[in-house]
Amino acid sequence: MKELLVSGFAAIGAGSGAMLTLHAASNLDPMHAVISEYVWQSAGWLLPAALTLFAVGSALIAEALRRAGANRWVVLLLLGWGASMFLVGAFPTDRPGLPLSMSGGIHRYAAFAAFVMMPLAGLLLAKARVRYAKALRVLSVVAVGALLLVVVPYVVRMFGIPLSNDDIPAGLTQRVVVVTELGVLALAGMAMLRTSARRVPALA
Repeated sequence: MKELLVSGFAAIGAGSGAMLTLHAASNLDPMHAVISEYVWQSAGWLLPAALTLFAVGSALIAEALRRAGANRWVVLLLLGWGASMFLVGAFPTDRPGLPLSMSGGIHRYAAFAAFVMMPLAGLLLAKARVRYAKALRVLSVVAVGALLLVVVPYVVRMFGIPLSNDDIPAGLTQRVVVVTELGVLALAGMAMLRTSARRVPALA
């Protein structure tokens, strides 16, 4: 199981490195530009690469949790998060100003699904009182709060109120969601490093 966890951490680390490199090589404002827009930059290929690595890391950590006897819903949520991350990378968003396409729709709803699943997994692990339970709970709650801030502008636009990302820190709130959810995933794996010799408490 330790090999699975180390491989999972390596994939997450490589994905984070690719994401940071993409940001450094782009000229977008991270305060307002959402991460999806970086796919149209010259180094945009790093975005699907990073998301695929996150998906691989999540799958490896989910398998380690399964072998440790973790709650099956936690395992399924981590697998679902990884699958959603892969879809987000495989189906790029639309260029700014264009109507929502099928690719853009898959991208948007896969991202929303991922943003919902990881905090739920973190809260379930915290409820099972694994190592770092308090940190898992805090990060999960922060992720949910930031997700609400991400969703609000879309709801406002549905009522016909013009609101662009330049008017709000859309990029910042989205990055808070992504960073906290990666933190939840990493802590889920770290919680297993010293419990490989015993089973993780499963939730009833």
